[in-house]
Amino acid sequence: QVQLVESGGGLVQAGGSLRLSCAASGFSLDDYAIAWFRQVPGKEHEGVSCITPGNRRVLNADFVKGRFTIARDNVKNTAYLQMNNLKPDDTAAYYCATRKGPDGCYEHDFYEYTYRGQGTQVIVSS
Repeated sequence: QVQLVESGGGLVQAGGSLRLSCAASGFSLDDYAIAWFRQVPGKEHEGVSCITPGNRRVLNADFVKGRFTIARDNVKNTAYLQMNNLKPDDTAAYYCATRKGPDGCYEHDFYEYTYRGQGTQVIVSS
């Protein structure tokens, strides 16, 4: 069964850190671009960060500003989003998604990604 499962969300104070995980099963992440999106109620999914197959390139949203780091572990078939210096505006549900091919990160529509997780909630208190 093909599945992406996010974990690692929670409640953290402003300035704190969280590491989100995205565990894949039923397929290998090796040939896929891996993206993290976030969504707040009433708004569309917003791209956060994306890493291309082979880790050749990382694309980050402007608001990341060096605070977040995306990575993958092909042995564990898992992707990560390390989030530091969190701000209340980072409060959202965070989703991982994958899209095959070197141009996968250039798709901005969450629903155009091949596989999508169910999300993990991040709450940053001020």
